[in-house]
Order: sequence, then structure tokens, then C-alpha cells
Amino acid sequence: MIDRSIEVERMEHVISVFGSFDQNLRLIETELNVKILDRDNLIHITGEEENVMLAEKAINGLLALAARGENIDAQNVRYILGLVRSGKESEIQKLAGDVVCITAKGKPIKPKTLGQKEYCDAIAKNTVTLGIGPAGTGKTYLAVAAAVAAFRAEKVNRIILTRPAVEAGERLGFLPGDLQSKVDPYLRPLYDALFDMLGADTYQKYLERGNIEVAPLAYMRGRTLDDSFIILDEAQNTSREQMKMFLTRIGFGSKVVITGDITQIDLPEDKVSGLKVAMRVLEGIDDIAICTLTGADVVRHRLVQKIIEAYEDYEKQNPVEEPRRDGRSGGRNAGQKRGSTGTASTGAERSAAPRGRVPAGRRKGHA
Repeated sequence: MIDRSIEVERMEHVISVFGSFDQNLRLIETELNVKILDRDNLIHITGEEENVMLAEKAINGLLALAARGENIDAQNVRYILGLVRSGKESEIQKLAGDVVCITAKGKPIKPKTLGQKEYCDAIAKNTVTLGIGPAGTGKTYLAVAAAVAAFRAEKVNRIILTRPAVEAGERLGFLPGDLQSKVDPYLRPLYDALFDMLGADTYQKYLERGNIEVAPLAYMRGRTLDDSFIILDEAQNTSREQMKMFLTRIGFGSKVVITGDITQIDLPEDKVSGLKVAMRVLEGIDDIAICTLTGADVVRHRLVQKIIEAYEDYEKQNPVEEPRRDGRSGGRNAGQKRGSTGTASTGAERSAAPRGRVPAGRRKGHA
């Protein structure tokens, strides 16, 4: 057991780091199995040597973020602890970066993880950026924030948000209303992000003027998009042909961000994800960046990160066979049409059947 002390210059920074009712302090103590006391402008840390050293690095990093005006919450604390455990405490300062955008309510939007910061930097520096990562990593939200910031700075004249209209594993069937009402459910996440950045009234004003366009990917064919900030969301559900079509819409003065999660593809089994193909085809091309976010960059509820990790572990132990180009998985019963008898008939067998004869099961008296 050892004891180390950290000298504190401003108590308001300690209050920010410790959190409401010392909840952040208790989190550090639980995670690292140490005891932390605040006394006479000193923070005392007691415990095993290795754990105390980690706690000291984490608290110093959190104090540095508090000194730069960052809000410290449980998510920040867990992420800082993860950096310290992996020996990346020197990169904590990078988290106190520039503000991407200010929301309609005055809230600053900043990257919360190193992966998110690299993603935002890539958007700023490149014409085309691919953001690939699991749910909750802020891919779409940060892209919309960057688009609104570019629009406010008059770097672009339009914001165009699009995504493929693909259901997540179910068939919604006929939807009532006009064309816009039919596609709105697919585009709701994009609307939500824009409402946060601009406010409902400002959003509606720009929408009526044509400065903002939210549309399904199918509407993009044949267009040339100049001076626009274009975001393709849920790109894992594009086909190879759709992705090529979208990428060739880019005009002069435009910037493109493509986001997707290749672990949540809702395409039929015989369809290849256009995002997966684009990741291979576009790699190494100048002015195109491919950013991969991980479970460590998840900024939703802490259970989301654990759920993603659990699924990753399960899929490693139970790999799913990739579909072949002919649409078959390669299994023993691949390509067979499933019926009540579990058998399959080939096209040759069907064509060889005598025409004009009524099948036995449908003859009169046997229906």
C-alpha cells in the first residue's frame, strides 16, 4: 500500500472532476480499487502501487480537462480510465479540442473521444470522408454538426442529407400519405440531428428555401451537387451500384461524408454492401479519408458499449458464412426453395414438365 498526493490550484476544478455528490470520485475508486480523499488543497490517493499510479494519471488528466472548461461526467471518466490503462494518458489533452458546432440551445458540440476527434479532423481536411463504426459512436450527429458549421460559415450553399430506404429486418408494407410522408420514417434520425443544431423554425425556413434537402438515396441519380455538404447515412444498406452512383454525384465545392455500420446490414443475403466495396476501392486515394470508430468511441448509455462488445465476441466464436455472388451461402441446402416438403426443383425440371396438364393435387375432386 502506498499513498500519493496531487496538489490542486483551484478547488472549482476539483468539484468539477469529483462530480455531483462525488459520483465521479466513487467511480474512480471502484474501478481502480483505491481510496481518494480531498484535504487542504491536496488529493490523497491510497492503494496498491500500480492502481495508485493509474488513479493519479487519470485525475491529473481530468483536472486538465476541467481547467479548459470541459464538462466532466461518468462517460468522460470511464473513457479517461480506459486511456490510462492502455498507456495513452499523453493523448488526453487532445480531447479538449475545438467546438464543431453550437446547437440552437447554445450547447457546444465537441468530439468526446480520440476516435471522434480523428473523424472530425478528417471531415475538415478531406473532400470525402467515410465514417465506419458501431451504433452510438456519433457518426451521423458529428457529420450533421460539421455540415451546419460549414453552412453557417458560408463554405457551402446547401446541406443534403440522404439514406437508403431499407427496413431493418421487417416489411412495413404500404404507408399512407404523400411521397414525403412515405419516406419520412426512414429519414427521422437526420431530422432529429438537424432540429438539435438549427431549431425547428430555422430548419423549416431553410427547407422551404431549398438550402436543406432531406431525401432518399434513389432521388440522387442524374444530379450534380455543387457547393453542397452531402451526408449519406446508413451507407451499409446501399448496393454496390447505388454507392458508385452516389459517389459520382460530387460537384465543385462540395464535401461528402458517408457513415455506416457494417455489422448491421439489412440488405438481402444475396446483396453485397456498397459500403464494404467502397472501403476497399477507395483506400489510398488522395483527398478521401476512411475513419474506423470502435466500441471505445460509443457515447450512449454504457450498456451499449457492453452490448456491442458482447456481440463482437459472439460473432468471432460463431462466424457467419459470407454469401456467394450467386446469392447462395454455400451450405448443403444452398439455393433450394424451401417448401413444405423441403425439396427443390431445378429450372430444367420445371421446363420439362408437360404443358397443359393439371397437377394431380389440383384435379377435380382432389382440391
